[in-house]
Amino acid sequence: MNLEQFQQSMYELIVETSTNLPKDVRRAVKAAVVRENAGTSAAMSLNTITNNIQMADENVSPICQDTGMPTFKVKTPVGVNQLQLKQAIHEALVQATKDGKLRPNSVDSLTGENSGDNLGAGTPVIKFEQWEKDYIDARLILKGGGCENKNIQYSLPCELEGLGRAGRDLDGIRKCIMHSVYQAQGQGCSAGFIGVGIGGDRTTGYELAKEQLFRRVDDVNPNEQLRQLEEYVMEHANELGIGTMGFGGETTLLGCKVGVIHRLPASFFVSVAYNCWAFRRLGVQIHADTGEIQEWFYQDGEKISFDSAQSETEEAKSESRTFTLTAPITEEQIRELKVGDVVKITGRMYTGRDAIHKYLMDHDAPVDLNGQVIYHCGPVMLKDEQGNWHVKAAGPTTSIREEPYQGDIMKKFGIRAVIGKGGMGPKTLAALKEHGGVYLNAIGGAAQYYADCIKSVDGVDLMNFGIPEAMWHLQVEDFTAVVTMDSHGNSLHEHVDKSSLEKLSQFKEPVFS
Repeated sequence: MNLEQFQQSMYELIVETSTNLPKDVRRAVKAAVVRENAGTSAAMSLNTITNNIQMADENVSPICQDTGMPTFKVKTPVGVNQLQLKQAIHEALVQATKDGKLRPNSVDSLTGENSGDNLGAGTPVIKFEQWEKDYIDARLILKGGGCENKNIQYSLPCELEGLGRAGRDLDGIRKCIMHSVYQAQGQGCSAGFIGVGIGGDRTTGYELAKEQLFRRVDDVNPNEQLRQLEEYVMEHANELGIGTMGFGGETTLLGCKVGVIHRLPASFFVSVAYNCWAFRRLGVQIHADTGEIQEWFYQDGEKISFDSAQSETEEAKSESRTFTLTAPITEEQIRELKVGDVVKITGRMYTGRDAIHKYLMDHDAPVDLNGQVIYHCGPVMLKDEQGNWHVKAAGPTTSIREEPYQGDIMKKFGIRAVIGKGGMGPKTLAALKEHGGVYLNAIGGAAQYYADCIKSVDGVDLMNFGIPEAMWHLQVEDFTAVVTMDSHGNSLHEHVDKSSLEKLSQFKEPVFS
């Protein structure tokens, strides 16, 4: 085995997976664009998503700033040294991180320290398997934390909100899957894909669910019962009205794949792995002697162009009001905004994620945040030879993680606007009304689109938390997001949750016997 060439092949796999969305996924996204009602927030979101996909292609930069937990599935001929392959994969991963194709995502769970190179205890995940064929089959999925947090596991029998009792049968499984789509809302960057594992124990159930995500979007399940189940979910999940980014709309789910394994008599688990629209998984066939790539998987057929679909959505202009804001923002400006308005921000904003919010609860801010904008974002950053930082990817992270802190921090420091994705809860909504603040929903996964809006990096604080968690000072131009929680007590997320729960309850009657 030429290990140097194998390492280069793994580097190419990592870069392509991070920057080039698979063709089967592109086809699913384009179908959603065509299906969506023009002029809506969902249509605008899909337009941004398709622009982002093309920008990632052109820039060879991450589609989403959260490049996730690298998970490799590698099948090798008997006799291949898997220890050497593992080392080569590690080295390729380090190089891809250094080159800005991956964000450093490996964090010590006790100290909070970021390793900086995506290596650490348990990371990356590499699953080896021997087989009788004479070539290496290597596949990679990059599944971000936002959609990973929406994974869910059910133990049957159970009671499900909106659906009632789910028993130990195919109909109980159906209810679990439908509920899993409902509970994700827009927090997992819908419209998404799900892999479902039926059976096993708690560990193997989740492993089976993630295994389903390596299937092609357009394949057909050979198990007739599971084929019918997949088709049922795909038809009816899109009737929930959650839509792209949870804005409401015609497409909530882009793919559903279900697998089954045996279980213990006492246990009956249904495990669901939720994946965002930025479904980054690719694979390669590698020559076992030369280490060279012989074939790419998931990339057959013509490359999908979104130009025609985009032009159709652009023709129907949104009826939403549009506001341009520059920090420091006044309370009067905030009180004028209402749910559904489009906001374009020009000027200064600051990033702040989990570590920053926890820190600000007990410490002074390193900058004056009165009237300012906080962006829930962990960007991919690169430093040039002159020591200047450049943004390589900068989409929003899931905001609900900051719910315990957000309202208190806004009132403590006078922050007027928060940008993220997926919305926030009642505590933050109450604080927005009391303090005069607003929540702006950016388009999850659109890391290139938003990176293009960032014109310069003017500074950084709290780098001891690591690149994703530091407070970056950004100068932006026409940074566009939608008001989904306003200062008048209104929340689009609360509305969509309630309406989708009502629709979910329509599917509680038995379908499969």
